[in-house]
Amino acid sequence: MTRIITTLAYVGYLRPAPGTWGSLAAIPLAWGLHALGGFVALLIATLVVTALGWWAIGRETAGSADKDPSEIVIDEVVGQWIALWPVSYGAVFAGVGFWDLYPGVITAFLAFRAFDIWKPGPVGWADRKPGAFGVMADDVIAGWLAALVVAVAAAIAHIPMMLG
Repeated sequence: MTRIITTLAYVGYLRPAPGTWGSLAAIPLAWGLHALGGFVALLIATLVVTALGWWAIGRETAGSADKDPSEIVIDEVVGQWIALWPVSYGAVFAGVGFWDLYPGVITAFLAFRAFDIWKPGPVGWADRKPGAFGVMADDVIAGWLAALVVAVAAAIAHIPMMLG
């Protein structure tokens, strides 16, 4: 069961770039959660999957020399969902569909992958931490940074509308 959780039902075994596949798989899942219960559903699912992923990663990596096997992608799912929070919240706030804000979805994906691969500052710090905390925390932080990029990009994109 922990293998199914950590690999997102074996999506983590797709090659090349399993983290990118995990992030891509997270997007339709986020859309489904949003469709079921809006931003609140996505927020609650993110928190639940973070806890479940942390537990499963701890079990999967116990006694292993590889502290962050590439097939573990549940951390990318969590990070991608966090990056999509502004999209989901914005869609609820504006009374439009999730995909109506597709530029935000694209921005969330690209920004999250950039932060997750590049690992600037706090993302790299978290990535160097041992155990399940390190595996999850770098993607959570990358997700927060990507969410900030999405929110700022949305604000900039809407300046002309606000000015008249």
